[in-house]
Amino acid sequence: MKDQPTRAQAVRPLVILAAFGASLVVGLVLLLWVSGGLRNVAAPAAIGGPFQLVDQTGQTVTEANLKGRPTVIFFGFTHCPDICPTALFEMSEVLRAMGKDADRVNAWFVSVDPERDTVGAMKDYLSSLDPHLKGLTGSPEAVAKVISSYRVYAKKVPLKDGDYTMDHTALIYLMDRDGKFVAPFNLKRTPEEAAADLKRYL
Repeated sequence: MKDQPTRAQAVRPLVILAAFGASLVVGLVLLLWVSGGLRNVAAPAAIGGPFQLVDQTGQTVTEANLKGRPTVIFFGFTHCPDICPTALFEMSEVLRAMGKDADRVNAWFVSVDPERDTVGAMKDYLSSLDPHLKGLTGSPEAVAKVISSYRVYAKKVPLKDGDYTMDHTALIYLMDRDGKFVAPFNLKRTPEEAAADLKRYL
C-alpha cells in the first residue's frame, strides 16, 4: 500500500498557490494604479513609511536609507521552500549584472517571519548571494509595522507537529531615489535587461 502524504506535504502546494494568488491581487492593484486604471486607490506615497530594522550585520536600517538611491525590496522568509530562494537568486544576478553601479542601489530582503529570522539566520541565508543584498529583520512589532506600511500580505500557516510556514506577497517593490514607490520590479527577464532598467533610476 502506498504511503499517504503527510499534512505538511498536502498543505505546501496550497500555501504556494495562496501566496501566488495574494501576490497576483496586490500586483494587479499596483499595476492598475500605475496605469491610471484605479482612480480611488491611494497614491504611491501610501506605500512605504517610517520603520526601523536591522540588517544581517546588526546595523540599523530605517526609511532614511532609502534616500539618494533606488531601492528594490522583497518580503519573504528564510524557511520559504520555493518562491523566496528563486526571487533572491534573481535579485542577486541583477546586482552582479550591474557591476560597480550595484554600489548605488539598495537591495533588501525583509523578513515576514521575525520569530525565526534572526540576524544570524539572515546572515547565513544570504551568504551565497551577492553581498549588496541586505537581509532586514527586527522585533515582531517592528516587522509588523513595515509589513503594514508597504501593504504586504503576510500570514502564518500552521503545519503538522506544531511547525508553520508563511503565506506572503511575492512582489519586488521598486522605490525611487526619494523613497517613493515606482512600480513592481520585473525579474522575469535576463539579468542584463533588468539591470539596464534599474540603472535608469540611479
